[in-house]
Amino acid sequence: MIPPQRRLRIFLTWAALAAVMSAPVLIAAASPYLAYRNAAYIIGGFAGIIALALLVIQPLLAAGYLPGANILTERRWHRWTGAAIAVFVALHVGGLYVTSPPDTLDALLLVAPTPFSVYGVLAMWGIVATVILVALRRRSGLTFGTWRIVHNVLALVVVIATIIHALQIEGAMETISKWVLCLAALAATAAALIDLRVIRPLLRRRRKPN
Repeated sequence: MIPPQRRLRIFLTWAALAAVMSAPVLIAAASPYLAYRNAAYIIGGFAGIIALALLVIQPLLAAGYLPGANILTERRWHRWTGAAIAVFVALHVGGLYVTSPPDTLDALLLVAPTPFSVYGVLAMWGIVATVILVALRRRSGLTFGTWRIVHNVLALVVVIATIIHALQIEGAMETISKWVLCLAALAATAAALIDLRVIRPLLRRRRKPN
């Protein structure tokens, strides 16, 4: 039986996380910019927003921070969330391609005049590399420690590139909620990486007998 105080803490944690992740999506849905866009662009745009929102919860699951779930459950959710991010990014790129193939190809070839496209492509290839790394984990020949370091570096590249990409775009996302979402994703990623790769290894070393 979970004590009432802990139940309240679990509820408030999940409610705050849901608010940070969902508010930018809901606010963007009311944007007047959408009146001038076709269905493919809207689907692609919102797929990108949802992928950004999922970057908030992804490192929290990896580090086991979320209350109310055991570590095995959180790792399973981490894998599912990673797969969802890859799907939404594919929908994002696909929607933009259907809307304007030349502009999308220019972005993918890094010849687009818009600076934000470079960071979007960098984030996309970071996600592609992560998918390949996860799929070939047992065949890569990397030790588990090395594999985790590569995975973490790719995750950091994806998060930073995605944030820069999103902040440079002036579109359906409202400015304040977008900044809150981006800072939340950056803070969650930084906290998880510092904890998993610096603090916890140091604590394990100190606990080892001399």
